[in-house]
Amino acid sequence: MNSDHLIETVAHFFSLLSERQVDYVLVGGIALLQYVEGRNTEDIDLIMTVSALEGLPELEVETRDADFARVGFSDLKVDVLLTSDPLFDELRKRYATVLRFVEQDIPCATVEGLIALKLYALPSLYRQGNFTRVGLYENDVATLLHAHNPPIEPLLAELSLYLSESDTNQLKQIVIEIQQRISRFEERR
Repeated sequence: MNSDHLIETVAHFFSLLSERQVDYVLVGGIALLQYVEGRNTEDIDLIMTVSALEGLPELEVETRDADFARVGFSDLKVDVLLTSDPLFDELRKRYATVLRFVEQDIPCATVEGLIALKLYALPSLYRQGNFTRVGLYENDVATLLHAHNPPIEPLLAELSLYLSESDTNQLKQIVIEIQQRISRFEERR
């Protein structure tokens, strides 16, 4: 898909969501680009309810489980985090703002919401041995923390409600390591 067609398809997709008054939040790489530079992505990631997904027959469901769906819209790939996962629902409600994207006002995750989503995924990615995605997610967290410096302790406390104690402890260690990297970077500047 050429870039002009992609932009047109993305704009049409968000117009459809707006026309149908779908309650969603943009997350993932495109949302991240609203806050920092340099992240590439091949799809759109959203948080939305199951009923909203089911109310959009224009979306071709490729795969779906209890908390996730991969759908197509024309040539566009869309990953949907479903609010049947309590954390996704909480993030949709509490960690969203409206930002301008493709000449439209789009509900988008806040910096804190994006960090929480990336951290939430990390223990599972480690268990899967998915080194590439671990690296991307940890870099996304580091980039957001460096650029915006949000308080991280409240996010870790929130995530601990949805993760096991061992996963929470692992995340705390990951965050310490990321903060040490940021400190080394700052010292060398």
